[in-house]
Amino acid sequence: MKHAENINEYFLHYIWKNKLFDTENLIDDEGHQIEIRSVGLHNTDAGPDFFNAKIKIGDTVWAGNVEIHVNSSDWYKHNHHTDKAYNNVILQVVAQNDKEIFTQDKKKIPSLILKYDDQLLKKYSELSASKENISCRNFIARVDKFYLNNWLTNLLIERAEQKTRFVKSLFEFKNNNWEEVFYILTAKAFGFKVNALPFEMLAKSLPSIILAKHKNDKFQIEALLFGQAGMLNDKNISDDYYLKLKKEYAFLKTKYKLQAIENHLWKFLRIRPSNFPTIRISQFAELINQSSHLFSKILEAKHVSGIEKMFDIQAGKYWLTHYIFGKETRQKSKKFGKSAVNSVIINTVIPILFLYGKEKDKPEITDKAINFLENIKAEKNNITKKWEDAGLENKNAYFSQSLIQLYNEYCTKKRCLDCRIGHLYLQNKN
Repeated sequence: MKHAENINEYFLHYIWKNKLFDTENLIDDEGHQIEIRSVGLHNTDAGPDFFNAKIKIGDTVWAGNVEIHVNSSDWYKHNHHTDKAYNNVILQVVAQNDKEIFTQDKKKIPSLILKYDDQLLKKYSELSASKENISCRNFIARVDKFYLNNWLTNLLIERAEQKTRFVKSLFEFKNNNWEEVFYILTAKAFGFKVNALPFEMLAKSLPSIILAKHKNDKFQIEALLFGQAGMLNDKNISDDYYLKLKKEYAFLKTKYKLQAIENHLWKFLRIRPSNFPTIRISQFAELINQSSHLFSKILEAKHVSGIEKMFDIQAGKYWLTHYIFGKETRQKSKKFGKSAVNSVIINTVIPILFLYGKEKDKPEITDKAINFLENIKAEKNNITKKWEDAGLENKNAYFSQSLIQLYNEYCTKKRCLDCRIGHLYLQNKN
């Protein structure tokens, strides 16, 4: 059989799950006729590959599990013969039957050789062997738009659910306090990739309820944030603003019994000065100063433009002529840019809205989160460019987030058989 070297369990799982094999005249290794009533439920965790299958072997209908291997002898390579979890296997499905197999309790398991159209393996081999970043790049532009958009919608939901996993973990840490969780997530977003962790640690070390007590005093908010960031310990900086912050923080630290994070956690190297954590902390202070109960305002927003206005902020007056403490530069405003705003909305606001809608059983909130994405400019990066080069339109953040998910979770991992486009490619006769 051509392309036989590309036969693997992943491919055989796909054939079995989708019943793409010859279902007529099925016979096991002992000559018993087989009828597949149900292929079972695909198991992606430990244990047999398909649970709760229903199969008629000879005159008996069996209910149990199915195990799939390239060679039947793989049963022993994988040590299933010593594992009680495989005692309920009723059938082994293989590409080649080279050995009789027995369970841990010495019961013989019948084996069935899968027979399918060679074109399926040929098509799968083409995808597997492709050197392209996107294996189906020469095919995808021909996919029906309605079919493609349905798949992109599923991918968007999948990506949103992935992003909410971290959010869920925060709820235990903050006793299901949505405002506090959103505060931490927003802080983390202000760090972007490079300084996300220290920003998260900063927010966790400084509860928003403390900042709320000083909501009318931006200087005190900055003192708390810079102090907790560990940035007010330099004895060699002597400018007036820095010394005032340092003095104010010393008082507030004692008052609230605070413990700052380590200053060395912050990264400045190979970062554009406008993205320095000092600038981002001052911008974050401005956000806290302007908006109390941030999450409540997010929930109330009817349009994404209302959220964008919340993030229409810039660093404080001192930072007009500074990027770091104690070193003056040419005057320049440090506004929180449009792309930064979009990034925070896409990666923080949308996921928490999506999760809130699901947790509170409010589909209108999850729908609003998705609709917001349709009104945000499309992300432009190396991944979205690959899709545009392949002929796909990247109209807005709804599309760019879906395409990023498709590329990261399917294309780079060669999960073509789990992808609807890959499935369509295998079915394509041309």
